[in-house]
Amino acid sequence: MRVIVDVMGGDNAPLEMVKGAVEASKEMNASFILVGDRSEIDRIAAEQGFDLRRFDIVHTPVVMTMEDDPLSVVRAKKESSMSVGLHMLADGKGDAFVSTGNTGALFTGATLIVRKVRGIQRAAIGTILPTAADPCVLLDTGANVVVTDEQIEQFAVMGSVYARKMFDMRSPSVGLLNNGTEDCKGTPLHVEANKRLRACSSICYIGNVEGSAVPFGACNVVVTDGFTGNVFLKTMEGTSKMLMKALKGALMKNGMTKLSALMLKGTIKGMLKKFDASEYGGSPFLGISKPVVKAHGSSDAKAFRNAIRAAIAYAESGVIYDIAEEAERFSAARKAEREALANAAAKGEE
Repeated sequence: MRVIVDVMGGDNAPLEMVKGAVEASKEMNASFILVGDRSEIDRIAAEQGFDLRRFDIVHTPVVMTMEDDPLSVVRAKKESSMSVGLHMLADGKGDAFVSTGNTGALFTGATLIVRKVRGIQRAAIGTILPTAADPCVLLDTGANVVVTDEQIEQFAVMGSVYARKMFDMRSPSVGLLNNGTEDCKGTPLHVEANKRLRACSSICYIGNVEGSAVPFGACNVVVTDGFTGNVFLKTMEGTSKMLMKALKGALMKNGMTKLSALMLKGTIKGMLKKFDASEYGGSPFLGISKPVVKAHGSSDAKAFRNAIRAAIAYAESGVIYDIAEEAERFSAARKAEREALANAAAKGEE
């Protein structure tokens, strides 16, 4: 297993990315290729006392910033660490690629350089959410602002495959994020997507789910368009941080509450770990033909190490192979559906 690591993207690059890769190398059975500014990588290694002789380093000083146009990754900044790493993955020089960089650029590069799985209309960003029950896969969380009901169906199939393989779930439940549970709720897109999901034999669809039910483990896979999914994700992240801050303030209020906190230290630590997004690693780009994982832009070394772990697990899981099989079945079913409609229309004209 060879993991290609973009060390130049994100708010804390390259220091935390290099530290995270070094931590990962001590724990995981994989080799690593660091892509970035060699002088910066060597400086960090000297300051931190890292021995990087086990790492391959590919030098490129060009960085994709958060302000860059997403298409720059295949145009003006083809020599950036992100673009170089994606080309290496596409050329088979590594088995997975991890980056904290510009999400739009990374997704554009993954789609245009690495390419989608044959038969997948739109790839999607899948994000793992901690819930009161099992982890939940939310997709799309930012790649596709406008989608069709067919694309939402494919998201549901890809999310189900991921949950089955990564969380060992025999029949993961799927819900459509909506403003109510009734079949008539939502926009015309939601109504049509709900009908299509109910008819899909490849998933275990439970119907519409409200956002308030997701944190309580209403289902294992939640599907929506990228705009709604991203807003929902950011709202959950903000709410979680607010609650953790409020809890810390309450426990540190006085001597009695501090004593209570000390007595409950193990319980509180376990709870915080369960709801710590950095524990779940990065977000896989489902529908891309090779493993590409996006780590949070503000990742520290721990979060980036866990993103690398997630990328390795994703690469070894067989998820992409199973998605390809489902995409082939999906394409065949849609072809048969179109032929049936065409035949019905022809008979109607006779």
